[in-house]
Amino acid sequence: MRAKTPQDLLPLTPPVFHILLALSEGERHGYAIMQEVAADTGGSLQLGPGTLYGCLKRMLSARLVEESDERPDPDLDDERRRYYRITDLGAGTLRAEAERLASAVSAARAKRLFSRKTIALVGTRH
Repeated sequence: MRAKTPQDLLPLTPPVFHILLALSEGERHGYAIMQEVAADTGGSLQLGPGTLYGCLKRMLSARLVEESDERPDPDLDDERRRYYRITDLGAGTLRAEAERLASAVSAARAKRLFSRKTIALVGTRH
């Protein structure tokens, strides 16, 4: 059986994409991932615990993420929290999915599917 490549794992579901995106900036515990996803999507994607931990379980199995053994100062954190970090495969898969989505947006733009308002909004984001 050959090793999985990022392209083998595409397309990603929106929750998996946004969980990887949240972890791309560093390790996080579950609640922090949920908060980051909500912030990144302007509240349009709200992950409940069942969705989050179901996705993380599958992502651990696919080796997109791994649990971290590192913990912040015990006085500043709850020892029961599990922290997750993105793996190299996860980062490559996130990049491949972002490129796939960018290509889809380019195709939609070429077919003039966006309103002027949408183009103005997308053009102002960094």
